[in-house]
Amino acid sequence: MFKGKKRKFASILLATSMLLAACGSKDNETGKETTGSGAKNALEQIKENDKIVFGVKHDTRLFGLKNPSTGEVEGFDIDISKELAKEILGDENKAEFKEVTSKTRIQMLNNGEIDAIVATMTITEDRKKEVDFTDVYFDAGQSLLVKKGSAIKGIEDLGKGTKVLAVKGSTSSNNIREAAPDTTVLEYENYAEAFTALKAGQGDALTTDDSILYGMADQDSNFELVGGTFTEEPYGIAVKKGSSELVDALNEALKKMKENGKYEEIHNKWIKKH
Repeated sequence: MFKGKKRKFASILLATSMLLAACGSKDNETGKETTGSGAKNALEQIKENDKIVFGVKHDTRLFGLKNPSTGEVEGFDIDISKELAKEILGDENKAEFKEVTSKTRIQMLNNGEIDAIVATMTITEDRKKEVDFTDVYFDAGQSLLVKKGSAIKGIEDLGKGTKVLAVKGSTSSNNIREAAPDTTVLEYENYAEAFTALKAGQGDALTTDDSILYGMADQDSNFELVGGTFTEEPYGIAVKKGSSELVDALNEALKKMKENGKYEEIHNKWIKKH
């Protein structure tokens, strides 16, 4: 009697294990995780939550900068995100924001802390292995910021004895090492720290995308961009791998923004020519 019950219990356990394995298997064609017919994709989950959580910078003037007087984050990326929320959920106030840095943003996305990254993030082949990108929403290029009167006028002036400041986790660090292999590169946690170090004389130049450097020059007129751009830095909105429905929705929203003039309005508000 006892043995019969034991065999029956073992059979139930085996059947349950097989069912769970089947529900959590990967689709052989797409390679995506499947969790049964009731599973929600990223876009469906956003609509159910009735909000989109965007990862944005808090230290990047003109793109994402926290206003100390209001406590609100302001900039091009913020206004773009609000408009995306309006297009997808019908209300720009359904956009929520969490601070990210170049170092933390992908980890926070994959941890589920944020739904999308809108944070001056360059589309690269290596990053495409970790996240999915939308179409390009802003074209930038890497440049140099120096104190006015500096002997450095362009990338060709960087060599032994010069120090260039960059931010950890950004493409800028790798690019400057390739473009000026003899210069010393010092990395900081964020742009605010890097710019503070430049102003304190701890480096000869600061390098990142020209769009970000324009914000620093706008903040302190003692500094200027030199040498033009030496890379192409197309910015994309990043989401979790496999979130094709969300990518499509974001691309459609971006397309509408460009067609109805809203994108140009936001661009002209923040990105001034220097």
